Amino acid sequence: MSSKEAMLGRIRSALTDVTPMAPADDVAVEWTYGQRPPGASDDMLGLFVERVEDYKAVVSWVVPDEVPVRIANALADHDVTSAVVPAGAPAAWHEAVAAAGIAVVTDDPVLSHAELDATGGVVTASRVGIAETGTIVLDHAADQGRRALSLVPDVHVCVIGSDQVVSDVPEAVVRLQTSIDERLPLTWISGPSATSDIELSRVEGVHGPRILHVLLVNV
Repeated sequence: MSSKEAMLGRIRSALTDVTPMAPADDVAVEWTYGQRPPGASDDMLGLFVERVEDYKAVVSWVVPDEVPVRIANALADHDVTSAVVPAGAPAAWHEAVAAAGIAVVTDDPVLSHAELDATGGVVTASRVGIAETGTIVLDHAADQGRRALSLVPDVHVCVIGSDQVVSDVPEAVVRLQTSIDERLPLTWISGPSATSDIELSRVEGVHGPRILHVLLVNV
């Protein structure tokens, strides 16, 4: 008998005296794509900014024409001297970062973890933001790069449009349906990486970037 079989056998034995209950009936929710769900915040973008900042991330409002230079400024503000910019990101992003004197690192050929670790930052786009939880979701399309790019460098500059922010997780999942159908990997980011030890001492950067700088584009 395998360990899995033994574990499942113990669970079944423990549940023998539990009276079976009928599953709860599903409750239909009248909601369609693009419609704000009941109870959504009147200031969805304000709530998104508040929740993201609660995680100790930096949020900067930008206008579309300023995105490239603001990316370069954000990297410089965090003393980044080299940054990965995905090949599928706009050419203007690559040019602005290089013009600021920051070395642009490409992921073709694929960078090793050691090479990524030696890179100061990464710039990505994103797929959707969630106001209720302050979460940003990447589906690792060409303008976001593979998952490791957003996990290893110490600084992550993430660009998201105001029209990409939704109210809550169910609405986000609807927005992500195409990515799910295409079996793209999804990375859910709620602030920079942080953990606490038994004495509740906060340590940042253990499982991902120590600094998350979100550029919220007013579109």
